[in-house]
Amino acid sequence: MAINLEAKKVIVEQVNTLAQDSISVGVAEYRGLTVEQMTNLRTSAMDANVSLRVVKNTLAKRALENTQCACVVSVLNGPVVLGFSQEDPGAVARVFKNFIKENEGLVVKGLGVSGNFVDSNELKRIADLPTKDRAISLVMALMLAPVEKLARSLNDIPAQVTRVISALAQQKQ
Repeated sequence: MAINLEAKKVIVEQVNTLAQDSISVGVAEYRGLTVEQMTNLRTSAMDANVSLRVVKNTLAKRALENTQCACVVSVLNGPVVLGFSQEDPGAVARVFKNFIKENEGLVVKGLGVSGNFVDSNELKRIADLPTKDRAISLVMALMLAPVEKLARSLNDIPAQVTRVISALAQQKQ
């Protein structure tokens, strides 16, 4: 079914707005997936705050112009689904990676992270990036480690003194 010009402009505008607010974008070919599998993909994407869009490639190319997501234009061919993440650079890669474990029909063509194209063979590396909350907790743990070590060392001094006095008391008996 053909789409009229006004509907195409609306689609381009929607995808452009989505692309301008995104830090990462993923492109995957969904050829051969069933409706149920696509529904599962959309559900897992919504759970991860990832927006999925199936758009004609010509419209997607126009929508992605002058955005950070323009780096994936070269892999827009065939039936593709675009995944956009506004918060977490590894979210799209994680959604695709987890979906591929159960459904081999999805073929990742490439990812765009902060304006840089990442080939599909780097999917695992990008998917393994920590989430924002995980990264903050790792930094906080690193900052807390020296303080904890100092506290343990200072706490150990009275214990050592007590052991020495106890050993001397046992020798005198």
